Amino acid sequence: MSAETSLGAEPAAQPQWVDLIAIIVCTLAWGTTWFAITLQLGVVDPVISITYRFALAAVLLFAWCALRREKIALNRAQHMAAFGVGIFTFLLNYVLVYWAEERVASAVVAVLFAALAFFNLIAFRLVFGQRAPALAWAAAWLGILGVALLSWEELASAQMSDAALLGLGLTFAAVLSSAAGNIYARRGEIAGAGVATFTAWSMSYGVAILILFALATGRAWTFEPTWSYVLSLLHLSIVGSVLAFLLYFGLARRRGYATAAYISALTPPVAMTVSTVFEGKTWGMLALAGIVLVLLGQVLLLRARKTG
Repeated sequence: MSAETSLGAEPAAQPQWVDLIAIIVCTLAWGTTWFAITLQLGVVDPVISITYRFALAAVLLFAWCALRREKIALNRAQHMAAFGVGIFTFLLNYVLVYWAEERVASAVVAVLFAALAFFNLIAFRLVFGQRAPALAWAAAWLGILGVALLSWEELASAQMSDAALLGLGLTFAAVLSSAAGNIYARRGEIAGAGVATFTAWSMSYGVAILILFALATGRAWTFEPTWSYVLSLLHLSIVGSVLAFLLYFGLARRRGYATAAYISALTPPVAMTVSTVFEGKTWGMLALAGIVLVLLGQVLLLRARKTG
């Protein structure tokens, strides 16, 4: 099966600049969603906000597929893979992250998520037998170390209470869930599912289970009709979900899921820049050194052959 582009077409090959654009756009998109998520907290239950986000994104993706006259139906194997991505990526991953950030500093969550590329390498080795090159392993470690330095001041000041330890556990579970979601995404690719259609169905499955969970736990279906909530919801749905995940899964199919997952190490510098602009956060020398290591890790991944 030929590699797919980020938006669902299927050329035989793509130049490296296409991958660089995908990395940059995903990094900017998800780097700004950290701040956008804070505008969602307070009035509406996080589970409900996540449901709104991916429900809107799924509708937009199906509309995109219909506009391009792409095949919307999936076969059984593709549906099973989409269901797995829906559970692990669009349900467990995001719910666990929201719950973790209620208990531990976002910097701690960011450091742990920088290890996603590392866990991807392990998972794809165990499940698919893929052997990653040494450059990929080195890049994964550089990502973890770089984000740790970037967030060192917040890490050092973090209070490791019982609630914070629970937050660490939730974050670790979210990282594992995200890695599992990438495994199912790879299975969807093997089964021949198109990127846009597969992503739309995956989000739909996640939303369906989120709705059942919200109903079963008696969560209030409220909505906050303020500019900050509505605009942040639109940003999270359109930029952080539709655009970013189309580019992410397309990049993963061309360059490997470890390369795509490394975006989780690239987003903290963008998030800190947004925090500097809107919240007055200052940067130290350790943070700048961390950025250098993170970028060096990305260079190594791009120089490596396709990795899981």
